[in-house]
Amino acid sequence: MHSFVYRLVERLTDDGPRLSRNRHFHTFLTPEGRQALRIARHLRSVARDVAQARMAPRCERIDDRVRLEIELAAGTRTAWLERDEFEILRRMPGMDGALPEPR
Repeated sequence: MHSFVYRLVERLTDDGPRLSRNRHFHTFLTPEGRQALRIARHLRSVARDVAQARMAPRCERIDDRVRLEIELAAGTRTAWLERDEFEILRRMPGMDGALPEPR
């Protein structure tokens, strides 16, 4: 992941003050800004499902990606994350200890 996209995703998913899309519209018009918004939205969705999971998700490292299997009441969700995305997910609010180290 490009370092600018990485920092932007971190900023969009952290617990601090929100990055206003209206105030920083020029940032989100770029391809990197749109990519960061898409990744942040995906990570928030995965974090929400991890918080609602019946048990700790299974994490498996496959090449440069991490495969998460999350058991929910309605079924199982499989999420594929890049290694950088997984590290951001682990630092998100509410994820303390919720994600095991991938094997």
